Amino acid sequence: MNPDSQPIAAGEVGIFGGHARPDAPNALVAASTLAWRAMLKIKHVPFQLFDVTIMPIMFTLLFTSMFSGAMEEFLGDDYIQYLLPGILVQTIVFITVYTGVGLNSDIHKGLYDRFKSLPIWQPAPILGALMGDLFRYSVAAVVILIVGLLLGFRPDGGPVGVLLAFGLILLFAFALSWVWIIVGMKVQTPESVMTTSFIFLMPLTFASDIFVPLDTVKWEWLKVAVAQNPVTHLAVASRALMHGDDPGVHVWWVLAATSALLLVFAPIAMRMYRKER
Repeated sequence: MNPDSQPIAAGEVGIFGGHARPDAPNALVAASTLAWRAMLKIKHVPFQLFDVTIMPIMFTLLFTSMFSGAMEEFLGDDYIQYLLPGILVQTIVFITVYTGVGLNSDIHKGLYDRFKSLPIWQPAPILGALMGDLFRYSVAAVVILIVGLLLGFRPDGGPVGVLLAFGLILLFAFALSWVWIIVGMKVQTPESVMTTSFIFLMPLTFASDIFVPLDTVKWEWLKVAVAQNPVTHLAVASRALMHGDDPGVHVWWVLAATSALLLVFAPIAMRMYRKER
């Protein structure tokens, strides 16, 4: 070594280049970049948009045509006004599972090792995936509203009511996604994440008042269970907001359920994530 040479300070000129080493990205930049990555995955796997386009159209058309006659006694000719907010809730609650599916795929493809070696804020991969899911939710909401408007849905609450309902659904979906993150880190395959999640999602959504009013439930014990279901409160609150009505205590029930999910499952998921890495 030349005794007259000076050591290169950290962060200054590198050995193989003439540029200073860039600063490590902050938390927001890291999470936003990985959110963009989650959206780009849809470009290469277009099937991921199937559930947020075809499924809401299918459910809306199917249940409107099948149940509208039976619901005339309770709702008259306004079944679409009752059904559509519930379809929006059901669709977004269903697609929260993709957070866990994507995480499970990343684990088994070895991407965790790559993320571990990067000088980034380490929760960024999870929060980035959650941010990327907002795109799926937005696509689903737009598709459902377009189909609903074509079928005669008219939200009396206007754009403000629709946006408030969508915001409430997003909060609940964000909290529920942490459950599937845990599932994604525990099971072996993405298919197992889907299977496990639907064991819980099917009763959570169908044992609610998304499709039929609570008064139509025959058994009293089931009516009590449906009334306490957080998805029921979410559907009732979303329906009220879209139609410009007072959602009453249902909003507070949804916020309480959202807070409970976050307080219980988010810390567990982050602890498991650190151990997984």
